[in-house]
Amino acid sequence: MKLSVKIRLFSSLFMLILILLVNTSIYYLFHAQSLDREMADLNTQTNEIISTLNENPDISQNDMLDAFLPTEGMIRVIDESGSYIVEVMKADYRELQGRYVTSESRSIISMENQADFATVAKPVIWENGDVVTLQIYKKLTSHTSTMETLFFVLVVASLIMLIPTIVAGSFLSRVITRPVGELTEAMKENTIYGSWKKISADDQSKDELYEMKVTFNRMIDHLRENFEKQEMFVSDASHELKTPISIVKSYSQLMKRRGADNPELLEESTEAIESQADRMQKLVEQMLLLAKSKDQDVYKLFNLIELGRSTAETFNGAYERDIIFNTSAQALQVNGSRDQLEQVLYILMDNAIKYSEEAVTLSIREKGRHAEITVKDNGLGISEADQEKIFDRFYRVDKSRSRETGGTGLGLSIAKAIAEAHGGKINISSTLGKGTVVTLSLPIHPTHEN
Repeated sequence: MKLSVKIRLFSSLFMLILILLVNTSIYYLFHAQSLDREMADLNTQTNEIISTLNENPDISQNDMLDAFLPTEGMIRVIDESGSYIVEVMKADYRELQGRYVTSESRSIISMENQADFATVAKPVIWENGDVVTLQIYKKLTSHTSTMETLFFVLVVASLIMLIPTIVAGSFLSRVITRPVGELTEAMKENTIYGSWKKISADDQSKDELYEMKVTFNRMIDHLRENFEKQEMFVSDASHELKTPISIVKSYSQLMKRRGADNPELLEESTEAIESQADRMQKLVEQMLLLAKSKDQDVYKLFNLIELGRSTAETFNGAYERDIIFNTSAQALQVNGSRDQLEQVLYILMDNAIKYSEEAVTLSIREKGRHAEITVKDNGLGISEADQEKIFDRFYRVDKSRSRETGGTGLGLSIAKAIAEAHGGKINISSTLGKGTVVTLSLPIHPTHEN
């Protein structure tokens, strides 16, 4: 069953039940009040008869009863034995039951195929001095007619109220299901044709349906952006892998043709193949690291000063270069993955060492609510045009030098991704021929501030 049908059915059934409850309450409330009025009138009439009989003992009691006879009714006088002493009526109502009572009683006599009767019975002293029962019957023709009219009016009113309810339910279902239908069609089209179709979100009302449209469009933009990045990543990775694969293939064919008779060529080819294999391994490892950097690692508090000092000592021993470590703080607590941030420092230090011959300075200081890490070298520097693209994947300022040093163009992309995952950012300031300063800013944990 479609959603639009469910909405129409639910709204119509809900309104129908509500109307039935209200109209039924009105009907039975009016029915009870009308009967109470009829019984009150009949009781008043009975009291008047008894009062007149007591005040006029000389007048014939039969004549008196005939004068007070209801238009559609009957008056009976019943003695203690249950016999009818007097019966006054204009129609044959003898089928109505009567009984002797010693106290006032009221009741409704239900009839088939005709209006009901209301009856009031009271004890009275008859002309012979005996205590008898005076019972008056009245046919509720007016009451029955009024209730039938009320029933007809309520039924018609219910139908009249249901019509706008059905119309409103249809309108509401269209309002709700139209954006859902647009969303479904857009998703089908995107699935079948591979497009990035969005739905219109020009609604004036900022309701949940509007939020659904906006959220869907944002999701499409996000998916398209990620898809384009993925395509670019695959394309760039394929391009980067194609060169070492071609070299490996060429040297393999060369070894097959001439390697057996030329030891020098065999050694040269083996070294070239090993070098390109190392390059491909490093490229794949960095691509995996870049993908992994998007995953949330387990974050813990650690001292950034200790991490910077150990990094400087590691590079100082590995490269036998002057690595200067400067800091004025004893401890700076940050919340994050120590391994990932260590990888960022290694990338920045490795680049500084590759593209400079002089000392490299690693500095850490506290600046406001952030820890600021700077890696400074006095190397070749980077032009302003290259600085805008330096964080793009596989982008390399000097491709020939990058290949000589084993660079893949992924290092700074990895560093930026990790920094942003930790709520930080990386900036580069460089001048050609003077060197480069890379600044990594990370938020300090509140416990350190306290």
